[in-house]
This record gives sequence, structure tokens and C-alpha cells, in this order.
Amino acid sequence: MLIKKYYLIFAVTAVSIIALLYGVSPQWFAQTFLDVPELSRDIAHILRAVMCLYLGLGLFWLYAAFHDEYRNVAVLTTGIFAGGLVTGRIISLFTDGQPSGLLILYVVMEFVLVPVAYWVFKQPD
Repeated sequence: MLIKKYYLIFAVTAVSIIALLYGVSPQWFAQTFLDVPELSRDIAHILRAVMCLYLGLGLFWLYAAFHDEYRNVAVLTTGIFAGGLVTGRIISLFTDGQPSGLLILYVVMEFVLVPVAYWVFKQPD
């Protein structure tokens, strides 16, 4: 049971850092990590919405880390979350080409997280 709890705490920490990087200052994030000189207001809006989506899921994972009845569902959603993201990124790799280095790192991290989440999910309570 402790492995699931610590896994969820790790997941919420990681996703919160990424979310805050995206959304607190989308312009700074785009300039610093994506080499995009200027964002439109609409893209900034999308990045802030993504930030809050990530934080919302992260809050559920944090809650579930300390409440047994939600723990398995939360672990499962981390795998679904990462699987959805990596699938979209792989589609984009084939249709749009190679993105910036940070986004390639995200592909690797999300790809690795899917089987890890499944393994954690299968661990006994």
C-alpha cells in the first residue's frame, strides 16, 4: 500500500511542477523552453487551462494518496493520463515533426510512466 501512496505523491509533485511551468507565465515558458518569441492570447489561455487540468487531477491524486478507497482509481488515472498525453505526442511527432527538446523529454517520461503506473496498480493493497 505504501508504494501506491508514495507513487501518487510523486505523481502530484511532478505534474504540479509541469503545470505551473506551463501556466503561471505562458509567455516566459514559451520563450525559455520552446524558443517561441511571442504567444497569442489564445495559446496563453490554453496553457493556463491545461495548468488547471493538471492541478485538478493532481489534487485528486493527492487526496487519494491518503484515502484508501480512491487509491487504486487514482493510480489507474495516472496511467491513463500519461497514456493519453504520450499518444497525442506520438501522433504529433509523425504529423508535425520533432518538437523542442523539452517536449521530447516529456514523451520519454510519459512513455515510461504508463507501464510503471500499471505495475503500481497491480501491487497488492
